[in-house]
Amino acid sequence: MASTSGRERILETAYELFSRYGTKAVGVDRIIAESGAAKMTLYRNFASKDELILAFLQRREERWTRAWLQSEAEARADTPAGRLLAIFDVFGEWFAREDFEGCSFINVMLEITDPDHPVRQASVRHLTAIRAYVADLAEQAGVPADKADAFARQWHILMKGSIVAAAEGDHDAGTRARELGALLLAARGVSV
Repeated sequence: MASTSGRERILETAYELFSRYGTKAVGVDRIIAESGAAKMTLYRNFASKDELILAFLQRREERWTRAWLQSEAEARADTPAGRLLAIFDVFGEWFAREDFEGCSFINVMLEITDPDHPVRQASVRHLTAIRAYVADLAEQAGVPADKADAFARQWHILMKGSIVAAAEGDHDAGTRARELGALLLAARGVSV
C-alpha cells in the first residue's frame, strides 16, 4: 500500500509541476523533493522520467480532456453543434484563470522534437483522441462522415490556435475561436 501511496504522491506532484512548467524544465530531483517520496520509490514505480511523463499524459487526458473539457461541453449544450461551440466557452473561462497553463499535449510535443520518441508519440495520440471526439460531434451535428476528419482538423486548429493566443495574453481568444467555429459550422451547412 505504501508503494501505491508513494506512486500517487509522485504522479500528483509531477502532474502539477509538468502542467505548470513543462516536462523539460522540471527535473526528477524536484519531483522527489516536492512529493516527499524517496528516489527509490520514484524509480520503483517509474523506470525513467519518460515513463513518468507518459503516466502524466494519461492522467492529463483523463482529467483535462474527458473529465473537464468533454463533460463541460456536454453539460453546457444539448446539441452536438452546441457542444462544439461550448468547447470555446469552456476555453474562454480557462483562459481567464490566473493558473492557465496551456495545453500539456502541445507543450510536450513541442519540447520533444524527435518524431519517434515515445513521449512525443503519446502526445500526438492524445491530440488525435481530442480530434476524434470533435469528429464524432461533427458527424452527430450533420457533417458527412467522409468530411468529419477534415472538419475535426480545422476545428482542432481553432482549438490549438486559441490556446496559443491565450498564452500570448489574448483572454478573448475563446470568444474569437467560437465566432470562427460558428462560421465553419455554417459553411458545412450545420445550423447552431
